[in-house]
Amino acid sequence: MAAISINVSTVKPLGDRVFVKVSASEEKTAGGILLPETAKEKPQIGEIVAVGPGKRNDDGSRSAIEVKVGDQVLYSKYAGTDIKLGGADYVLLSEKDILAAVA
Repeated sequence: MAAISINVSTVKPLGDRVFVKVSASEEKTAGGILLPETAKEKPQIGEIVAVGPGKRNDDGSRSAIEVKVGDQVLYSKYAGTDIKLGGADYVLLSEKDILAAVA
């Protein structure tokens, strides 16, 4: 069986999917208490790294995705597929799981 080398530049999402680099989670609370690894919540903000071509409509055309590479987005807490590449965390999401673009 051949080994496959995967890095961020080789990942191309299909359909209406987007590939998001997850932002680091908070190390301390607002009051200054350090959080152990088990108490940290999964972050819901990330930067879009790759975008698919868009969802295919019934007539065969594609509807464009509203976000682009480089956008900061807020996404649903339990959405997508978590992927770890090169020590960084990523998530592969459907466009419908993105809640908002963060300015």
